[in-house]
Amino acid sequence: MGRPLFYGSYPITPASDILHELARHKNFGVKTFQAEDEIAAVCAAIGASFTGHVGLTGTSGPGVALKQEAIGLAVMTELPLVIVNVQRGGPSTGLPTKTEQADLFQAVWGRNGECPAIVVAPATPAECFSMAIEAVRLAYRYMTPVFYLSDGYLANGAEPWLVPEVEDLPKIEVEFASDPASFMPYARDEETLARPYALPGTPGLEHRIGGIEKQDVTGNISYDPDNHDHMVRQRAEKVRRVAQEIPPTTINGPATGDLLVVGWGGTYGSITAAVERAQAAGKSVASIHLRHLNPLPPDLGHILREYRKVLVPEINSGQLVRVLRAEYLVDAVGFNRVRGVPLASEEILEAINQLIGGNA
Repeated sequence: MGRPLFYGSYPITPASDILHELARHKNFGVKTFQAEDEIAAVCAAIGASFTGHVGLTGTSGPGVALKQEAIGLAVMTELPLVIVNVQRGGPSTGLPTKTEQADLFQAVWGRNGECPAIVVAPATPAECFSMAIEAVRLAYRYMTPVFYLSDGYLANGAEPWLVPEVEDLPKIEVEFASDPASFMPYARDEETLARPYALPGTPGLEHRIGGIEKQDVTGNISYDPDNHDHMVRQRAEKVRRVAQEIPPTTINGPATGDLLVVGWGGTYGSITAAVERAQAAGKSVASIHLRHLNPLPPDLGHILREYRKVLVPEINSGQLVRVLRAEYLVDAVGFNRVRGVPLASEEILEAINQLIGGNA
């Protein structure tokens, strides 16, 4: 995309290695900023986005809690921003060196007001690379913050991975506004509802920026009730439209059957191993693994209804399972362990057998 990367961060386990690694790559134009606190880190990243940089900030759950007001500022100003959350055990200081998946609610709903954001999550160590590109692409295409939910297990994991050629990487197109005659700061792209991206200092494109509600199209400060309702719906619809770009969901197993196992994040390996063992034993079982968590894939509702039962293993007390039950009115069952360690395939297999009967 030809834009420099700015990474604003405050050291926190297990996300600090991102800062350590990126600081080594100044020769590629990467700027790293170790801030005095989490709030300064995210605000610096928002400022970098405002100036046309790739604005990135990284932390773990406690840091996201501190960043949330500023993330709301990025939602209101409609600037691209990527927030990496390498999830760890909580609450509070919790288990700093242990893994968890308990920040999904925080990412989707953790801010004040109606404040939507895109949420994506890699499933494997190799996908941590490709989903980072996807997060940046979506942030710029839709001009809105994107949460990237990694976890301690993925962050400290490894797998064989072929380093891609630069020319083979997905292209991220960024177009900056330049024509004062047609510029309106909160006009909308018809397809994405993204507003124009105007670099500060561009002659004739001066406009208001900040956290107070904006008037539609003009970007002027507005307290009009109908305008606020309209802008709330526009920001939500912009996030919903990301679903039009989510690829069809891959089903590991039969397209209909007795049980569907749904996962996200670092549980991919354990779920896949358990499901394939159940399939080898003759069970009518399949699995899917979600990379896009807000919005959800457009084909997900249909897939869920093709199975008699749905099982959702998570390293939390039941967050995705609640989302699926609320969104699709399916009687999904959670398999939840919050012990600071990955789920074992054997215990997921046992949960499968309890739901549909028999042994594997």
